[in-house]
Amino acid sequence: MEFSAKQIAEYVQGTIVGDENASVHTFAKIEEGIPGALSFLSNPKYTQYIYDTQSSIVLVNKDFEPEREVKATLIKVNNAYESLAKLMTLYEQSQPKRTGIHPLAYVAPTAKIGENVYLAPFACVGDNAEIGDGTELHPHATVGRGAKVGKNCILYTNCNVYHDCRVGNNCILHSGSVVGADGFGFAPSPDGYEKIPQIGIAILEDNVEIGANTCIDRATMGATIIRKGVKLDNLIQIAHNVEVGSNTVMASQTGVAGSTKVGEWCMFGGQVGIGGHIKIGNKVNLGAQSGVPGSIKDGQNLIGTPPMELKNYFKSSAVFKKLPDMYKELNALRKEIDELKKQLNKE
Repeated sequence: MEFSAKQIAEYVQGTIVGDENASVHTFAKIEEGIPGALSFLSNPKYTQYIYDTQSSIVLVNKDFEPEREVKATLIKVNNAYESLAKLMTLYEQSQPKRTGIHPLAYVAPTAKIGENVYLAPFACVGDNAEIGDGTELHPHATVGRGAKVGKNCILYTNCNVYHDCRVGNNCILHSGSVVGADGFGFAPSPDGYEKIPQIGIAILEDNVEIGANTCIDRATMGATIIRKGVKLDNLIQIAHNVEVGSNTVMASQTGVAGSTKVGEWCMFGGQVGIGGHIKIGNKVNLGAQSGVPGSIKDGQNLIGTPPMELKNYFKSSAVFKKLPDMYKELNALRKEIDELKKQLNKE
């Protein structure tokens, strides 16, 4: 499917600089552009590529002014990155959608399957489970007994929704993700550790996306809740009874310990560790590898272990590099002081 610069400009409400009849049928990074491709420029670090790119059309911000001739047709928009996202969504929606139940898929007799559902070979839907209209289950995706998956969801290969758990509408679960595995609950005894039954569930509200091999544990009692619009990267651990507020995003290898409440619109970098039984406020930003042992109030931008304000953290980091030299200087000063004391004592 091809789109002209004129059609694209109308859709993203942009201004054309160049040939309005230029057409594209695919996307490409600006440094890897090919004829017939649409690229974008929003990061100034990539400005050098716009002059030589082979892409037919490039989305740029309105304030972009080229220093020399650009071969590609430009479409100036308020935000090039956001406009690209809209176009890619349109492109994806235009692709044909698979429907139907493959003969090798398993559907329990008591399960309820909506309209226009796709069940791939070896997909499995358990007793009394429910699958909403337009949802896709790819090979070896499993929805356990009594679990419910909403409308227009995608469950990729080998992802697993455990028994009685809930997944809202328009959710995406990537390969290997697990919703509703047992929380890490054990009680010490003279003979070792006794398992505490995890009788709660896990709930994903609407428009949630879960990355590959990310785990959302079920609650000990009650529910682990991932609120609407949350986006979790690959390899994230959400422990039992955690609640993640709406529109919060977390990067890879983040871990949230049990019974912690995370607010709305938070942003966590990679490998952030959140302690248990604490509260993280709304709009809290945590830099990569931050370790959080206690609660944090709304609207803070922090990094480090324990987390501190960015300015103080980078000042501390600069001092930390100098610690070996400072230690040598301190020892030298101690020796000098000791020598001075000896001389004073002799007098």
